[in-house]
Amino acid sequence: MKTRVITAVIALIVFIPLIIVGSWPLMLAAIVLGMVAMSELLLMKKMFLISFEAIVSYLGVAAMIVPQTWLDFLPEQIGRLTLVYVMVALLLLHTVIRKQRFNFDDAGVLTLGMLYIGMGFNAFTVARAVNFQTLLYGMLIVWLTDSGAYLFGRQFGKHKLAPNVSPNKTWEGSVLGTVAATAILAVYLTFFPVGYDNLAVMIVLTLLLSILGQFGDLVESALKRYYGVKDSGKILPGHGGILDRFDSMLLVLPAMALLGIL
Repeated sequence: MKTRVITAVIALIVFIPLIIVGSWPLMLAAIVLGMVAMSELLLMKKMFLISFEAIVSYLGVAAMIVPQTWLDFLPEQIGRLTLVYVMVALLLLHTVIRKQRFNFDDAGVLTLGMLYIGMGFNAFTVARAVNFQTLLYGMLIVWLTDSGAYLFGRQFGKHKLAPNVSPNKTWEGSVLGTVAATAILAVYLTFFPVGYDNLAVMIVLTLLLSILGQFGDLVESALKRYYGVKDSGKILPGHGGILDRFDSMLLVLPAMALLGIL
């Protein structure tokens, strides 16, 4: 517990100023975090962190995260999706060249990782570009839901939510965590309007995003179970890896964009 607290305090000291400042410092941080998250996926796949497929994956996830304006030096017809397609094509070609060590399944996992991680951290920077309270809204959905689910689950939890994926989560904690997060954020939205002007619509969307955030947590738990690891990484002592800490946000923030909140 002491290690978790110390890590959390240090992370907040570094992270909060970046969120407040925003702009290119936060963008650089998002790119670094995305590449670290990609390295965690590579490690789960037991791939070398310095290899052809690893470098291609890093470039692909970085291309997904950076704003289009950072790519304006390229010819007009080459955009973000074109760059990602090139990276995917290189991975597919690699399955032919190194067919004994790198197969189509490996290429598929890394492609999915580029999209999943890249879109998540891109939405993170887009939310901050809208304004600080919009990004904070998305982060609070995740933090409040997670904290509520943990506290209420310990107090009232009796029925397992997904025992084969995450045995400690309960239906009681999940439902009450979402209710608590939605109620608190209804107050937040009253003072700091985000997204649509209609408060009732935003409360409904908050409820849906809170539920989705819990699915993000379960998806990452399922991923770790599949590869037989306890944590996605060890970069955050007591907390695991970047994927462990950002699992819910990687679904919630892109969903905010799809729902028109960003």
